[in-house]
Amino acid sequence: MTAPLAPEPPRSAPPSAAWDAGDLGCGELVLELRQRVELLAPGQMFQLVARDPGAPADLPAWCRLTGHTLVAAHHPIYLIQRKGA
Repeated sequence: MTAPLAPEPPRSAPPSAAWDAGDLGCGELVLELRQRVELLAPGQMFQLVARDPGAPADLPAWCRLTGHTLVAAHHPIYLIQRKGA
């Protein structure tokens, strides 16, 4: 007898916009990120590539402070859902 298959995790929607921020540091990165994310409709996804070594700590904190949802974080790639969905 085989075990039942586990349900597949939900797949997130493809990003509506993306930005490669390269090695941009936290201060400049979050200012530019704010402007780019605000252009999206509520609930849309934004893919960010951020190679700054502080990004794994800074981006989750920024999402908590702004109300956006950090859907996935696999440094250097981050998927953020704009708040308001």
